[in-house]
Amino acid sequence: MLPPYGVGVVSGISTKCVANTTCSYYQVEFPNGTSKAYVPVESAANLRPALNEKDVPEILNRLTQGRYPLPRQWSARHRKVTDILATGNPFEIATLAAELRRWNIERGLPDLDRQAFRKALKLIGQEISELSTDGVETIRDIIQEELQNDAN
Repeated sequence: MLPPYGVGVVSGISTKCVANTTCSYYQVEFPNGTSKAYVPVESAANLRPALNEKDVPEILNRLTQGRYPLPRQWSARHRKVTDILATGNPFEIATLAAELRRWNIERGLPDLDRQAFRKALKLIGQEISELSTDGVETIRDIIQEELQNDAN
């Protein structure tokens, strides 16, 4: 996982010369097959393992029951939401999605919050896309339903 870009696979290490300095990079390929990212080996902390089957119950719990104290003021909320999405932490993103879902039901979402909600759902969907265990179908159903509701 390469936040905030999504799930990718480290396909190798390549060496490149940049500004007369030779550096090693992890080559990360993304599922669509056309995108690649090069992450400096020294910055490997930016990479994290994708979710596994043991994480699914917690993601499902956060996606359905999560609460996040978002600021009411638009600009502060936008900064907070952007920061959460940029971390790539699937547990925080699932909690954020649950809170934005709640806001949408209670009062509707402004456009930027709606975009953040879609992005959160997309990131969670990418995280669980390769998993097949109890709870994954429920998460997929929730994501699909919310995206359909948002389109209407």
